[in-house]
Amino acid sequence: MKIKSFLAKPYASIIHSRVRKGALTAVEDQQAILQQLLKYGSRTVFGKDHDLLNVKTYEDFKKAVPIRDYEAIVPYIDKIKAGEQNVLWKGKPIYFAKTSGTTSGVKYIPITSDSISNHIDGARNALLCYMSESGNTSFADGKMIFLSGSPELERVGGIPTGRLSGIVNHFIPRYLRGNQLPSYETNCIDDWEVKLDKIVAETMKEDMTLISGIPPWIQMYFDWLSERNDAKKIKELFPNLQVIVHGGVNFEPYKAKLLNSLAGEVDMIETFPASEGFFAFQDMVGKEGLLLNTNSGIFFEFVPAAEIFNENPTRLSLGEVKEGENYALIISSNAGLWAYNIGDTVRFISTNPYRLVVTGRTKHFISAFGEHVIAEEVDYAIFNAAKEFDLHIKEYTIAPAIQVTEGLPYHEWFIEFETPPSDIDAFAACVNKHLVEKNIYYQDLIVGKILQNLKIRTMRKNAFIDYMKSVGKLGGQNKVQRLSNDRKMADALQPYLAE
Repeated sequence: MKIKSFLAKPYASIIHSRVRKGALTAVEDQQAILQQLLKYGSRTVFGKDHDLLNVKTYEDFKKAVPIRDYEAIVPYIDKIKAGEQNVLWKGKPIYFAKTSGTTSGVKYIPITSDSISNHIDGARNALLCYMSESGNTSFADGKMIFLSGSPELERVGGIPTGRLSGIVNHFIPRYLRGNQLPSYETNCIDDWEVKLDKIVAETMKEDMTLISGIPPWIQMYFDWLSERNDAKKIKELFPNLQVIVHGGVNFEPYKAKLLNSLAGEVDMIETFPASEGFFAFQDMVGKEGLLLNTNSGIFFEFVPAAEIFNENPTRLSLGEVKEGENYALIISSNAGLWAYNIGDTVRFISTNPYRLVVTGRTKHFISAFGEHVIAEEVDYAIFNAAKEFDLHIKEYTIAPAIQVTEGLPYHEWFIEFETPPSDIDAFAACVNKHLVEKNIYYQDLIVGKILQNLKIRTMRKNAFIDYMKSVGKLGGQNKVQRLSNDRKMADALQPYLAE
Protein backbone atom coordinates (compact mmCIF):
# COMPACT_ATOMS: atom_id res chain seq x y z
CA MET A 1 0.00 0.00 0.00
CA LYS A 2 1.37 3.40 -1.01
CA ILE A 3 1.46 6.43 1.25
CA LYS A 4 -1.64 8.27 -0.09
CA SER A 5 -3.95 5.27 0.14
CA PHE A 6 -2.46 4.37 3.56
CA LEU A 7 -3.11 7.82 5.01
CA ALA A 8 -6.57 8.02 3.43
CA LYS A 9 -7.94 5.13 5.50
CA PRO A 10 -8.08 6.74 8.97
CA TYR A 11 -9.19 10.09 7.51
CA ALA A 12 -12.00 8.39 5.56
CA SER A 13 -13.16 6.63 8.72
CA ILE A 14 -13.32 9.92 10.65
CA ILE A 15 -15.29 11.74 7.93
CA HIS A 16 -17.62 8.78 7.38
CA SER A 17 -18.42 8.68 11.10
CA ARG A 18 -19.05 12.44 11.10
CA VAL A 19 -21.42 12.15 8.13
CA ARG A 20 -23.30 9.31 9.83
CA LYS A 21 -23.75 11.33 13.02
CA GLY A 22 -24.88 14.37 11.05
CA ALA A 23 -27.54 12.34 9.28
CA LEU A 24 -29.17 11.67 12.67
CA THR A 25 -29.54 15.38 13.51
CA ALA A 26 -30.60 16.61 10.06
CA VAL A 27 -33.82 18.40 11.10
CA GLU A 28 -32.19 20.12 14.07
CA ASP A 29 -29.22 21.16 11.92
CA GLN A 30 -31.56 22.64 9.33
CA GLN A 31 -33.29 24.76 11.98
CA ALA A 32 -29.92 26.01 13.24
CA ILE A 33 -28.78 26.86 9.71
CA LEU A 34 -31.92 28.93 9.06
CA GLN A 35 -31.27 30.95 12.21
CA GLN A 36 -27.64 31.48 11.22
CA LEU A 37 -28.63 32.60 7.72
CA LEU A 38 -31.14 35.07 9.16
CA LYS A 39 -28.54 36.45 11.57
CA TYR A 40 -26.08 37.37 8.82
CA GLY A 41 -28.67 37.99 6.13
CA SER A 42 -30.47 40.65 8.16
CA ARG A 43 -27.47 42.97 7.70
CA THR A 44 -27.52 42.80 3.91
CA VAL A 45 -29.35 44.86 1.30
CA PHE A 46 -31.60 41.88 0.65
CA GLY A 47 -32.19 41.40 4.37
CA LYS A 48 -33.26 44.99 4.86
CA ASP A 49 -35.53 44.81 1.81
CA HIS A 50 -37.26 41.78 3.34
CA ASP A 51 -37.08 42.80 7.04
CA LEU A 52 -35.13 39.67 7.99
CA LEU A 53 -34.25 41.24 11.34
CA ASN A 54 -37.82 40.55 12.47
CA VAL A 55 -38.01 37.03 11.04
CA LYS A 56 -37.80 34.58 13.93
CA THR A 57 -39.41 31.36 12.71
CA TYR A 58 -39.79 29.34 9.52
CA GLU A 59 -43.39 30.54 9.27
CA ASP A 60 -42.13 34.14 9.45
CA PHE A 61 -39.56 33.35 6.79
CA LYS A 62 -42.16 32.00 4.33
CA LYS A 63 -44.20 35.19 4.73
CA ALA A 64 -41.20 37.51 4.36
CA VAL A 65 -39.30 35.81 1.54
CA PRO A 66 -41.22 34.56 -1.51
CA ILE A 67 -39.83 31.82 -3.73
CA ARG A 68 -37.82 33.29 -6.59
CA ASP A 69 -35.84 32.24 -9.64
CA TYR A 70 -32.73 33.82 -11.14
CA GLU A 71 -34.61 36.65 -12.88
CA ALA A 72 -35.81 37.86 -9.47
CA ILE A 73 -32.27 38.18 -8.05
CA VAL A 74 -30.75 39.86 -11.11
CA PRO A 75 -31.17 43.36 -9.57
CA TYR A 76 -29.09 42.21 -6.59
CA ILE A 77 -26.50 40.54 -8.83
CA ASP A 78 -26.24 43.81 -10.78
CA LYS A 79 -25.51 45.68 -7.54
CA ILE A 80 -22.70 43.21 -6.78
CA LYS A 81 -21.29 43.66 -10.28
CA ALA A 82 -21.35 47.40 -9.68
CA GLY A 83 -19.09 46.93 -6.65
CA GLU A 84 -21.58 47.14 -3.77
CA GLN A 85 -20.84 45.24 -0.55
CA ASN A 86 -23.23 43.25 1.66
CA VAL A 87 -25.84 42.82 -1.03
CA LEU A 88 -27.01 39.18 -0.72
CA TRP A 89 -24.44 38.06 1.84
CA LYS A 90 -21.78 39.74 3.94
CA GLY A 91 -18.96 41.32 1.94
CA LYS A 92 -18.66 40.34 -1.71
CA PRO A 93 -18.64 36.93 -3.39
CA ILE A 94 -15.20 35.44 -3.99
CA TYR A 95 -16.44 33.94 -7.28
CA PHE A 96 -19.30 33.98 -9.72
CA ALA A 97 -20.18 30.53 -11.08
CA LYS A 98 -21.19 31.13 -14.68
CA THR A 99 -23.96 28.88 -15.95
CA SER A 100 -26.51 28.82 -18.74
CA GLY A 101 -30.16 29.45 -17.93
CA THR A 102 -33.13 28.24 -19.94
CA THR A 103 -34.86 31.63 -19.88
CA SER A 104 -32.29 34.10 -18.60
CA GLY A 105 -29.25 33.41 -20.76
CA VAL A 106 -26.01 33.42 -18.76
CA LYS A 107 -26.49 33.30 -15.00
CA TYR A 108 -23.95 34.47 -12.42
CA ILE A 109 -24.35 32.49 -9.21
CA PRO A 110 -22.45 33.90 -6.21
CA ILE A 111 -19.98 31.76 -4.29
CA THR A 112 -18.82 33.28 -1.01
CA SER A 113 -15.97 32.59 1.38
CA ASP A 114 -18.57 30.87 3.58
CA SER A 115 -20.16 28.75 0.83
CA ILE A 116 -17.08 27.49 -1.04
CA SER A 117 -16.51 24.77 1.56
CA ASN A 118 -19.93 23.28 0.70
CA HIS A 119 -18.72 22.52 -2.84
CA ILE A 120 -15.27 21.29 -1.80
CA ASP A 121 -16.23 19.28 1.27
CA GLY A 122 -19.27 17.74 -0.43
CA ALA A 123 -17.16 16.22 -3.20
CA ARG A 124 -14.49 15.18 -0.68
CA ASN A 125 -17.04 13.50 1.61
CA ALA A 126 -18.52 11.51 -1.25
CA LEU A 127 -15.12 9.95 -1.96
CA LEU A 128 -14.19 9.45 1.68
CA CYS A 129 -17.51 7.77 2.51
CA TYR A 130 -16.93 5.45 -0.44
CA MET A 131 -13.44 4.65 0.88
CA SER A 132 -14.74 3.89 4.35
CA GLU A 133 -17.75 1.87 3.14
CA SER A 134 -15.86 -0.17 0.54
CA GLY A 135 -12.43 -0.37 2.16
CA ASN A 136 -10.97 0.61 -1.20
CA THR A 137 -8.36 3.36 -0.94
CA SER A 138 -5.85 2.14 -3.52
CA PHE A 139 -7.34 4.28 -6.32
CA ALA A 140 -5.84 7.31 -4.54
CA ASP A 141 -2.41 6.19 -5.76
CA GLY A 142 -3.32 6.14 -9.45
CA LYS A 143 -4.18 8.77 -12.03
CA MET A 144 -7.54 10.55 -11.80
CA ILE A 145 -9.31 12.40 -14.57
CA PHE A 146 -11.80 15.19 -13.96
CA LEU A 147 -13.77 16.07 -17.11
CA SER A 148 -14.41 19.68 -16.20
CA GLY A 149 -14.68 23.20 -17.51
CA SER A 150 -11.68 25.46 -17.99
CA PRO A 151 -9.98 26.62 -14.77
CA GLU A 152 -9.13 29.91 -16.48
CA LEU A 153 -11.35 32.62 -15.00
CA GLU A 154 -12.52 35.97 -16.32
CA ARG A 155 -13.57 38.89 -14.13
CA VAL A 156 -17.11 40.21 -13.92
CA GLY A 157 -17.46 43.30 -11.77
CA GLY A 158 -13.98 42.56 -10.47
CA ILE A 159 -15.03 39.06 -9.30
CA PRO A 160 -13.31 35.93 -10.70
CA THR A 161 -15.89 34.15 -12.85
CA GLY A 162 -16.06 30.78 -14.60
CA ARG A 163 -17.73 27.38 -14.73
CA LEU A 164 -18.16 25.78 -11.30
CA SER A 165 -16.05 22.76 -12.28
CA GLY A 166 -13.26 25.12 -13.34
CA ILE A 167 -13.47 27.04 -10.06
CA VAL A 168 -13.42 23.85 -7.98
CA ASN A 169 -10.38 22.71 -9.97
CA HIS A 170 -8.37 25.36 -8.13
CA PHE A 171 -9.18 23.66 -4.82
CA ILE A 172 -7.91 20.16 -5.60
CA PRO A 173 -5.51 19.38 -2.73
CA ARG A 174 -1.83 19.76 -3.53
CA TYR A 175 -1.13 16.14 -2.60
CA LEU A 176 -3.47 15.03 -5.41
CA ARG A 177 -2.13 17.41 -8.07
CA GLY A 178 0.40 14.85 -9.22
CA ASN A 179 -2.41 12.34 -9.77
CA GLN A 180 -4.67 14.73 -11.67
CA LEU A 181 -5.26 14.57 -15.41
CA PRO A 182 -5.56 16.19 -17.88
CA SER A 183 -2.80 18.78 -17.69
CA TYR A 184 -3.67 22.36 -16.77
CA GLU A 185 -2.95 23.50 -20.32
CA THR A 186 -5.33 20.91 -21.79
CA ASN A 187 -8.00 21.71 -19.23
CA CYS A 188 -7.92 25.35 -20.36
CA ILE A 189 -8.94 24.50 -23.94
CA ASP A 190 -12.44 25.80 -24.64
CA ASP A 191 -13.25 23.76 -27.75
CA TRP A 192 -14.58 20.47 -26.35
CA GLU A 193 -13.54 18.25 -29.29
CA VAL A 194 -10.01 19.69 -29.39
CA LYS A 195 -9.83 19.33 -25.61
CA LEU A 196 -11.13 15.76 -25.67
CA ASP A 197 -8.60 14.79 -28.33
CA LYS A 198 -5.83 16.09 -26.07
CA ILE A 199 -7.32 14.34 -23.03
CA VAL A 200 -7.38 11.02 -24.87
CA ALA A 201 -3.75 11.49 -25.94
CA GLU A 202 -2.64 12.36 -22.40
CA THR A 203 -4.51 9.59 -20.61
CA MET A 204 -4.64 6.47 -22.76
CA LYS A 205 -1.21 5.22 -21.67
CA GLU A 206 -1.68 6.14 -18.01
CA ASP A 207 -2.74 4.03 -15.03
CA MET A 208 -6.21 5.56 -14.66
CA THR A 209 -8.00 4.64 -11.42
CA LEU A 210 -10.80 7.25 -11.18
CA ILE A 211 -12.85 9.18 -13.74
CA SER A 212 -15.28 11.96 -12.84
CA GLY A 213 -17.77 13.86 -15.01
CA ILE A 214 -21.26 14.05 -16.50
CA PRO A 215 -22.30 10.65 -17.99
CA PRO A 216 -22.74 11.76 -21.66
CA TRP A 217 -19.27 13.30 -21.74
CA ILE A 218 -17.71 10.31 -19.94
CA GLN A 219 -19.30 8.15 -22.65
CA MET A 220 -17.91 10.38 -25.40
CA TYR A 221 -14.45 10.09 -23.80
CA PHE A 222 -14.83 6.29 -23.73
CA ASP A 223 -15.92 6.22 -27.38
CA TRP A 224 -12.92 8.24 -28.51
CA LEU A 225 -10.55 6.09 -26.45
CA SER A 226 -11.97 2.93 -28.00
CA GLU A 227 -11.84 4.30 -31.56
CA ARG A 228 -8.16 5.18 -31.15
CA ASN A 229 -7.26 1.81 -29.67
CA ASP A 230 -8.65 -0.82 -32.07
CA ALA A 231 -12.10 -0.89 -30.44
CA LYS A 232 -10.70 -2.09 -27.10
CA LYS A 233 -12.92 -1.92 -24.05
CA ILE A 234 -12.09 0.60 -21.33
CA LYS A 235 -11.06 -1.99 -18.73
CA GLU A 236 -8.61 -3.39 -21.26
CA LEU A 237 -7.04 0.05 -21.55
CA PHE A 238 -7.32 0.88 -17.85
CA PRO A 239 -7.24 -2.44 -15.94
CA ASN A 240 -6.91 -0.59 -12.61
CA LEU A 241 -9.88 1.73 -13.17
CA GLN A 242 -11.92 1.35 -9.97
CA VAL A 243 -14.24 4.34 -9.54
CA ILE A 244 -16.48 6.54 -11.69
CA VAL A 245 -17.91 9.64 -10.02
CA HIS A 246 -20.90 11.01 -11.92
CA GLY A 247 -23.71 13.53 -11.52
CA GLY A 248 -25.64 16.25 -13.27
CA VAL A 249 -28.11 13.99 -15.12
CA ASN A 250 -30.06 10.82 -14.42
CA PHE A 251 -27.58 7.96 -14.80
CA GLU A 252 -30.00 5.19 -15.79
CA PRO A 253 -30.36 6.06 -19.52
CA TYR A 254 -26.57 6.01 -19.87
CA LYS A 255 -25.80 3.08 -17.57
CA ALA A 256 -26.13 0.17 -20.01
CA LYS A 257 -23.96 1.81 -22.68
CA LEU A 258 -21.29 2.85 -20.15
CA LEU A 259 -21.16 -0.64 -18.65
CA ASN A 260 -20.85 -2.12 -22.14
CA SER A 261 -17.98 0.26 -22.91
CA LEU A 262 -16.26 -0.65 -19.65
CA ALA A 263 -16.66 -4.45 -19.92
CA GLY A 264 -15.49 -4.88 -16.36
CA GLU A 265 -16.28 -4.08 -12.74
CA VAL A 266 -16.10 -0.44 -11.68
CA ASP A 267 -17.75 1.16 -8.64
CA MET A 268 -20.08 4.11 -9.28
CA ILE A 269 -20.51 7.12 -6.98
CA GLU A 270 -23.41 9.44 -7.78
CA THR A 271 -23.41 13.08 -6.68
CA PHE A 272 -25.85 15.99 -6.89
CA PRO A 273 -23.77 19.11 -7.54
CA ALA A 274 -24.91 22.43 -9.02
CA SER A 275 -23.57 25.94 -9.30
CA GLU A 276 -25.88 26.83 -6.40
CA GLY A 277 -24.50 24.16 -4.08
CA PHE A 278 -23.43 20.57 -3.51
CA PHE A 279 -26.74 19.12 -2.36
CA ALA A 280 -26.38 15.36 -1.91
CA PHE A 281 -24.17 12.36 -2.58
CA GLN A 282 -24.29 8.57 -2.57
CA ASP A 283 -22.97 7.60 0.83
CA MET A 284 -23.60 3.84 0.59
CA VAL A 285 -21.88 1.68 -2.01
CA GLY A 286 -24.25 0.10 -4.50
CA LYS A 287 -27.39 1.43 -2.76
CA GLU A 288 -29.99 3.70 -4.33
CA GLY A 289 -30.41 7.21 -3.00
CA LEU A 290 -28.30 10.26 -2.22
CA LEU A 291 -27.81 11.53 1.31
CA LEU A 292 -28.99 15.13 1.61
CA ASN A 293 -26.20 17.47 2.69
CA THR A 294 -28.09 18.95 5.63
CA ASN A 295 -25.30 20.65 7.62
CA SER A 296 -23.37 22.62 5.05
CA GLY A 297 -24.72 26.17 5.00
CA ILE A 298 -27.86 25.41 2.97
CA PHE A 299 -31.44 25.53 4.27
CA PHE A 300 -33.71 23.34 2.15
CA GLU A 301 -37.39 23.77 1.37
CA PHE A 302 -39.62 21.51 -0.67
CA VAL A 303 -42.65 22.40 -2.78
CA PRO A 304 -44.96 19.71 -4.19
CA ALA A 305 -43.91 19.67 -7.84
CA ALA A 306 -47.46 20.17 -9.13
CA GLU A 307 -47.67 23.46 -7.17
CA ILE A 308 -44.37 25.05 -8.11
CA PHE A 309 -45.90 27.51 -10.57
CA ASN A 310 -48.80 28.43 -8.24
CA GLU A 311 -48.89 31.92 -6.79
CA ASN A 312 -48.78 30.63 -3.21
CA PRO A 313 -47.46 27.06 -3.27
CA THR A 314 -47.16 24.85 -0.21
CA ARG A 315 -43.67 25.18 1.31
CA LEU A 316 -42.30 22.42 3.53
CA SER A 317 -39.20 22.21 5.69
CA LEU A 318 -37.18 19.00 5.83
CA GLY A 319 -39.08 17.56 8.78
CA GLU A 320 -42.37 17.81 6.87
CA VAL A 321 -41.48 15.88 3.71
CA LYS A 322 -42.86 12.43 2.88
CA GLU A 323 -41.37 9.51 1.04
CA GLY A 324 -42.54 8.97 -2.52
CA GLU A 325 -43.67 12.57 -3.18
CA ASN A 326 -42.19 14.64 -6.01
CA TYR A 327 -40.86 17.99 -4.75
CA ALA A 328 -39.30 21.06 -6.33
CA LEU A 329 -36.11 21.88 -4.44
CA ILE A 330 -35.82 25.39 -2.94
CA ILE A 331 -32.67 26.62 -1.17
CA SER A 332 -31.45 29.47 0.98
CA SER A 333 -27.71 29.53 1.55
CA ASN A 334 -24.64 31.31 2.81
CA ALA A 335 -23.87 32.09 -0.83
CA GLY A 336 -26.67 34.68 -0.59
CA LEU A 337 -29.43 32.76 -2.31
CA TRP A 338 -32.82 33.18 -0.65
CA ALA A 339 -35.82 30.85 -1.23
CA TYR A 340 -34.22 30.15 -4.60
CA ASN A 341 -35.84 27.66 -6.96
CA ILE A 342 -32.91 25.75 -8.44
CA GLY A 343 -35.16 24.09 -11.02
CA ASP A 344 -34.66 20.47 -9.95
CA THR A 345 -37.24 18.03 -8.61
CA VAL A 346 -36.48 15.28 -6.10
CA ARG A 347 -38.22 12.38 -4.42
CA PHE A 348 -37.30 10.99 -1.00
CA ILE A 349 -36.81 7.26 -0.80
CA SER A 350 -36.00 7.48 2.91
CA THR A 351 -36.56 10.01 5.69
CA ASN A 352 -34.40 8.22 8.25
CA PRO A 353 -31.87 9.26 7.11
CA TYR A 354 -32.92 11.70 4.39
CA ARG A 355 -32.01 10.07 1.07
CA LEU A 356 -33.43 11.19 -2.26
CA VAL A 357 -33.29 10.67 -6.00
CA VAL A 358 -33.32 13.47 -8.56
CA THR A 359 -36.41 13.16 -10.74
CA GLY A 360 -36.12 15.99 -13.27
CA ARG A 361 -36.38 19.71 -13.93
CA THR A 362 -39.32 21.93 -13.04
CA LYS A 363 -39.25 23.61 -16.45
CA HIS A 364 -38.65 20.42 -18.43
CA PHE A 365 -41.92 18.60 -18.95
CA ILE A 366 -44.56 18.03 -21.59
CA SER A 367 -48.08 19.16 -20.80
CA ALA A 368 -49.42 20.31 -24.15
CA PHE A 369 -52.70 18.52 -23.33
CA GLY A 370 -52.59 18.42 -19.52
CA GLU A 371 -50.57 15.21 -19.29
CA HIS A 372 -47.61 16.75 -17.38
CA VAL A 373 -45.13 14.06 -18.34
CA ILE A 374 -41.88 14.49 -16.39
CA ALA A 375 -38.30 13.31 -16.82
CA GLU A 376 -38.51 10.49 -14.27
CA GLU A 377 -41.41 8.95 -16.22
CA VAL A 378 -39.78 9.09 -19.64
CA ASP A 379 -36.49 7.77 -18.23
CA TYR A 380 -38.42 4.84 -16.75
CA ALA A 381 -40.23 4.16 -20.04
CA ILE A 382 -37.20 4.22 -22.31
CA PHE A 383 -34.93 2.42 -19.84
CA ASN A 384 -37.31 -0.50 -19.43
CA ALA A 385 -38.06 -0.74 -23.15
CA ALA A 386 -34.35 -0.74 -23.95
CA LYS A 387 -33.83 -3.61 -21.51
CA GLU A 388 -36.60 -5.63 -23.12
CA PHE A 389 -35.17 -5.08 -26.62
CA ASP A 390 -31.52 -5.35 -25.51
CA LEU A 391 -30.72 -1.90 -26.91
CA HIS A 392 -28.28 0.83 -25.93
CA ILE A 393 -29.65 4.37 -26.06
CA LYS A 394 -27.01 7.03 -26.65
CA GLU A 395 -29.21 10.10 -26.21
CA TYR A 396 -32.77 11.32 -26.68
CA THR A 397 -35.22 14.20 -26.34
CA ILE A 398 -39.00 14.56 -26.61
CA ALA A 399 -41.41 17.25 -27.83
CA PRO A 400 -45.15 17.43 -28.54
CA ALA A 401 -46.33 17.20 -32.15
CA ILE A 402 -49.50 19.29 -32.06
CA GLN A 403 -50.04 20.53 -35.62
CA VAL A 404 -50.15 17.21 -37.45
CA THR A 405 -51.28 16.65 -41.05
CA GLU A 406 -52.91 13.33 -40.33
CA GLY A 407 -54.52 11.72 -37.30
CA LEU A 408 -54.23 12.77 -33.66
CA PRO A 409 -51.39 14.73 -32.02
CA TYR A 410 -48.63 12.72 -30.33
CA HIS A 411 -45.37 12.89 -28.43
CA GLU A 412 -42.39 12.79 -30.77
CA TRP A 413 -39.28 11.04 -29.44
CA PHE A 414 -35.92 11.74 -31.08
CA ILE A 415 -33.62 8.84 -30.19
CA GLU A 416 -30.02 8.08 -31.09
CA PHE A 417 -29.47 4.33 -30.78
CA GLU A 418 -26.18 2.49 -30.65
CA THR A 419 -27.87 0.09 -33.08
CA PRO A 420 -31.51 0.84 -34.01
CA PRO A 421 -34.14 -1.86 -33.34
CA SER A 422 -35.18 -3.99 -36.30
CA ASP A 423 -38.82 -3.12 -35.59
CA ILE A 424 -39.03 0.55 -34.58
CA ASP A 425 -42.84 0.43 -34.29
CA ALA A 426 -42.69 -2.44 -31.82
CA PHE A 427 -40.10 -0.59 -29.76
CA ALA A 428 -42.25 2.58 -29.81
CA ALA A 429 -45.25 0.56 -28.62
CA CYS A 430 -43.15 -0.83 -25.76
CA VAL A 431 -42.00 2.65 -24.69
CA ASN A 432 -45.59 3.86 -24.88
CA LYS A 433 -46.73 0.92 -22.72
CA HIS A 434 -44.25 1.81 -19.99
CA LEU A 435 -45.09 5.51 -20.11
CA VAL A 436 -48.77 4.69 -19.64
CA GLU A 437 -47.78 2.68 -16.54
CA LYS A 438 -46.19 5.76 -14.95
CA ASN A 439 -48.55 8.58 -15.96
CA ILE A 440 -52.30 8.17 -15.59
CA TYR A 441 -53.04 11.49 -17.33
CA TYR A 442 -51.14 10.38 -20.41
CA GLN A 443 -53.03 7.08 -20.28
CA ASP A 444 -56.38 8.93 -20.11
CA LEU A 445 -55.47 11.02 -23.16
CA ILE A 446 -54.53 7.92 -25.14
CA VAL A 447 -57.70 6.06 -24.13
CA GLY A 448 -59.83 9.16 -24.70
CA LYS A 449 -58.53 9.58 -28.26
CA ILE A 450 -56.96 12.97 -27.51
CA LEU A 451 -53.46 11.68 -28.27
CA GLN A 452 -52.23 8.79 -30.35
CA ASN A 453 -49.33 6.61 -29.25
CA LEU A 454 -45.90 8.21 -29.29
CA LYS A 455 -43.76 8.13 -32.43
CA ILE A 456 -40.00 7.67 -32.63
CA ARG A 457 -37.62 9.46 -34.98
CA THR A 458 -34.28 7.68 -35.33
CA MET A 459 -31.28 10.00 -35.25
CA ARG A 460 -28.07 9.52 -37.18
CA LYS A 461 -24.76 8.71 -35.45
CA ASN A 462 -23.47 11.54 -33.24
CA ALA A 463 -26.62 13.55 -33.93
CA PHE A 464 -26.84 15.04 -30.45
CA ILE A 465 -23.11 15.73 -30.24
CA ASP A 466 -23.31 17.61 -33.52
CA TYR A 467 -26.45 19.45 -32.41
CA MET A 468 -24.89 20.51 -29.08
CA LYS A 469 -21.79 21.65 -30.94
CA SER A 470 -23.95 23.73 -33.32
CA VAL A 471 -25.50 25.63 -30.39
CA GLY A 472 -22.19 26.07 -28.53
CA LYS A 473 -23.00 23.63 -25.71
CA LEU A 474 -20.72 20.68 -26.36
CA GLY A 475 -18.93 19.24 -23.33
CA GLY A 476 -18.32 20.59 -19.84
CA GLN A 477 -21.43 20.75 -17.65
CA ASN A 478 -23.88 21.12 -20.56
CA LYS A 479 -26.70 18.59 -20.90
CA VAL A 480 -29.20 17.67 -23.58
CA GLN A 481 -32.68 18.85 -22.59
CA ARG A 482 -34.82 15.75 -22.22
CA LEU A 483 -38.28 17.32 -22.45
CA SER A 484 -39.63 20.40 -24.19
CA ASN A 485 -43.13 21.82 -24.16
CA ASP A 486 -42.50 23.49 -27.52
CA ARG A 487 -40.95 22.58 -30.89
CA LYS A 488 -37.83 24.74 -30.81
CA MET A 489 -35.34 21.92 -30.21
CA ALA A 490 -37.38 19.37 -32.20
CA ASP A 491 -37.31 21.61 -35.28
CA ALA A 492 -33.57 22.22 -34.86
CA LEU A 493 -32.96 18.44 -34.83
CA GLN A 494 -34.54 17.81 -38.24
CA PRO A 495 -31.20 17.95 -40.13
CA TYR A 496 -29.83 15.23 -37.81
CA LEU A 497 -32.47 12.59 -38.53
CA ALA A 498 -31.27 9.25 -39.89
CA GLU A 499 -31.97 8.83 -43.59
